[in-house]
Amino acid sequence: MEIKTVESFLNYFEKVREGTNRIIHVIPKDKMNWTYKSGKFTIADIIRHIAAIERNVFAEIVSGNIPSYQGCGKELADGYDEVHYYFNEMHKQSLQIFNSLSDEDLNKKITTLSNAETKISSFLRALVIHEIHHCGALCIYLNLLDVATPSIFGLTEKQVIEKCNVIKNE
Repeated sequence: MEIKTVESFLNYFEKVREGTNRIIHVIPKDKMNWTYKSGKFTIADIIRHIAAIERNVFAEIVSGNIPSYQGCGKELADGYDEVHYYFNEMHKQSLQIFNSLSDEDLNKKITTLSNAETKISSFLRALVIHEIHHCGALCIYLNLLDVATPSIFGLTEKQVIEKCNVIKNE
């Protein structure tokens, strides 16, 4: 996706966030601190990580500020409701920053944490990719827990097969 306007980016990002929220809303309350292996992110860590990276890396860098990410531990938010609140609050703050950008700002060059120079538009695309990457991880975690995951963007595989069979038989 090429980002040409702030509005088009925000519309796309909100659709991605809707998918993320669909996944988050099926997480059982008693599984927020579950992980598949000691030393790996818990489900809550992943949610806090998405939120903290968005706000404290992406939003700070596009603002011209020094990124302030310090991890995604329980000190940020602990408990089902608190993690949800943190996730939504960091997104709200990030959107305020992204909304302050002009379309011309999207072509400005910034330096990433890996010391690469890139346009703000490309950096924001990386934000979306980052969130989708972690949505996949959340789905795997939930599958390991035998929790049915919702479709993130459109049809499930089963629905695609059914629709293809209907079309084939018409």
